[in-house]
Amino acid sequence: MKNRTDAGAAAAGNAPTAAAEPTPSVAAKLGAELIGTFVLVFGGCGTAIFAATAQTPTKIEVGVGYVGVALAFGLTVLVMAAAVGPISGGHFNPAVTTGAAIAGRLEPKLVPLYWIAQVLGASVAGGVLYLIASGRPGFDPVGSGFASNGYGDRSPGGFSLASGAVTEIVLTAVFVLVILLVTEARRALSWAPVAIGLTLTLIHLISIPVTNTSVNPARSLGVAWFAGPAALSQVWLFIVAPLVGGAIAAFGYRLATHARS
Repeated sequence: MKNRTDAGAAAAGNAPTAAAEPTPSVAAKLGAELIGTFVLVFGGCGTAIFAATAQTPTKIEVGVGYVGVALAFGLTVLVMAAAVGPISGGHFNPAVTTGAAIAGRLEPKLVPLYWIAQVLGASVAGGVLYLIASGRPGFDPVGSGFASNGYGDRSPGGFSLASGAVTEIVLTAVFVLVILLVTEARRALSWAPVAIGLTLTLIHLISIPVTNTSVNPARSLGVAWFAGPAALSQVWLFIVAPLVGGAIAAFGYRLATHARS
């Protein structure tokens, strides 16, 4: 199967047309990944930091809770996949990039470049969120967790390392497999961004209580830098487990498409 940079993303679900469109430059692809990942982390983690448990000055609860945070992540990936997916494939996630490369849908030489762009975009988003949050009296990024991921005493529900690892591997595999299938060239769906966004929303609804939901090493690193030593000491899991899940999805995709060919 020919390498395709739209492997992992929503690429707006565009089916191939008779007239071939110009291939975006590498710089354009990396810029799209950086911007898309920035918006994903800024929108999703920003909702978790500022709106999840918000109160009015009179202590009335107006926070969006887990459901609002899940929707924020789903909506941001949906919007950015539709906006810049046709340029880079709209991965916004090293696990998706890994899965796309193993599935033969992305040139291997682009993998480290995509990873760098994604981590940079996520880290800039984390920095902007930190700057905004610093303007609130009593702001404590370490005590609040700053939307970082964790297990054990840093898990929202107190779940163990093993529980967190299984959750992240399985849900990342599901996420990447959905992406690869709905953007496959011969059956690319016009509503692929919607399917991808809804999948990410569902994943958050399942796993926020377990790990605060990563399924994305860039998302985890982007806020862990600002959340203190404990967050950084656990972030390895949220790098390794999603990458393993992405690889599993790629092999599942290859088996599924081989069986249909």
